[in-house]
Amino acid sequence: MSGLSWTSIIRLGLVQTALGAIIIMTTTTLNRVMVVELALPATLPGLLVGIHHGVQMLRPRLGYGSDMGRRRTPWIIGGMAVLGAGGAVAALGVALMGSFFVLGVVVAALGFFLVGLGSGAAGTSLLALVAAKVAPQRRAPAATILWVMMIAGFAVTATTAGRFLDPFSPERLVAVTAVISLIAVCIATLAVRGVENSVAAPPAPHAAAMGPKPSFRAVLGEVWSDATARRFTIFVFVSMLAYNLSDLIIEPFAGQVFGMTIGQSTTLAGLQNAGTLAGMIVMAIFGSGVLGARLASLRGWMVGGCIGSGAMLVVLSATPEMAAPPLTLIYMGLGFATGAFAAAAIASMMQLAGAGRAGTRMGLWGAAQAIAFAIGGFAGAVLADIARAGLGSAAAGYGAVFLFQSALFLVAAVLAARLTVAPRPLFPIPPLKEAVT
Repeated sequence: MSGLSWTSIIRLGLVQTALGAIIIMTTTTLNRVMVVELALPATLPGLLVGIHHGVQMLRPRLGYGSDMGRRRTPWIIGGMAVLGAGGAVAALGVALMGSFFVLGVVVAALGFFLVGLGSGAAGTSLLALVAAKVAPQRRAPAATILWVMMIAGFAVTATTAGRFLDPFSPERLVAVTAVISLIAVCIATLAVRGVENSVAAPPAPHAAAMGPKPSFRAVLGEVWSDATARRFTIFVFVSMLAYNLSDLIIEPFAGQVFGMTIGQSTTLAGLQNAGTLAGMIVMAIFGSGVLGARLASLRGWMVGGCIGSGAMLVVLSATPEMAAPPLTLIYMGLGFATGAFAAAAIASMMQLAGAGRAGTRMGLWGAAQAIAFAIGGFAGAVLADIARAGLGSAAAGYGAVFLFQSALFLVAAVLAARLTVAPRPLFPIPPLKEAVT
């Protein structure tokens, strides 16, 4: 079987682990510090994380650049370097907010911009590399492995950082984030070096050496003209909007409603990500057929995961009324359901990306996810602030957001049920002269 070996695929998974280690610090821990330790409105971290996701709308253009270039490794390493710098700068900005608020916000905004740019360049190019270099039979499980390892980065970093962040101080926050970012960039650089050249890619349609390169608009239009790609893009947007709506309030919820310390809430988020990791592994075994077994179709896993996520959010909204809420089990259950649906969606994505223009395809779906994340994170934070003020209770405000998020997951389940995700050849790519504008 031609293509990358499992060892090389796992090496690329380490890049995802490193990427996840930096992302988890910026989207959860820094958010928690702003809302709880600095007592700032949740709208502020919503705006900052919105910058991070908004920049990733450039993913189709970044993917196109990686498609037109000869190598994707420089895009991955360069993107990780920018991402690591952004993580450290964002932490510095949050630390400055306590004494120099305006300066801190400006510095944090720059940091989140760099985080978005770096993760967009590295993540899109990495997925395109997998789609181009991995044999078709291995694409779905390879994608699942990559995401499992990214969630592992979330879980390990969250639980480890939680131990070093207590007792909290701004200086400790900057030091922990900077060290994590530096280690992550080094791991990613060592992991990706040499992998791309270890195996020849299958001949790509429209070899770049033959004639002028097609324009970005022509390539994007080519991808969008496929009905399956369009429907999948819509599903990605709605499901990721539901997935991310509580991203910025899940730690503040634990802190404000249950009085948890920053270390305790960060550890709880780590357990949620551990549940996500377990959901992805189970889906990989029984859905992608990593070990030969196949319990249900990828579409079935997407539908079931969305329904399960909605159900767990309903339970989470009711926890303030419980005498002894099993928060650990609820967070892990929510993580398991979201992990199962996300892994199935990623496996489907890889099945749909192997007909050429992999970078642009991944960029399109990455942009849909980024837009959903930008809207979801900000909307969830704003809705939490409005609901708390209107209902007169932090617990009721958070619960209202969780219920709305549950309804979105049910909409995503309906969209997933209508998808055709069985592997099939995608639409023919037109000759180069017809694609050039």
